[in-house]
Amino acid sequence: MKAPLDLDQLQTFVSIVDTGSFTRAAEEVHRTQSAVSMQMRRLEERIGKPLFEKDGRTNRLTEDGDRLLSYARRLLFLNR
Repeated sequence: MKAPLDLDQLQTFVSIVDTGSFTRAAEEVHRTQSAVSMQMRRLEERIGKPLFEKDGRTNRLTEDGDRLLSYARRLLFLNR
């Protein structure tokens, strides 16, 4: 049985999507940019799929990332 998804990682993931930037998300969740990147690497490893793809200087959600986003928002809402 796999471990449940980490709510901290999901909050960071949603913040990246909402702010459009790993750097701005880091400010929002009070972490360094490298800590945010590490959280996303671990989340991607956990689900076994990439969540973002590079599009020039920006990061776009993959199809799997888009799918996770709706679940992440719901889980965070329920956790509040």
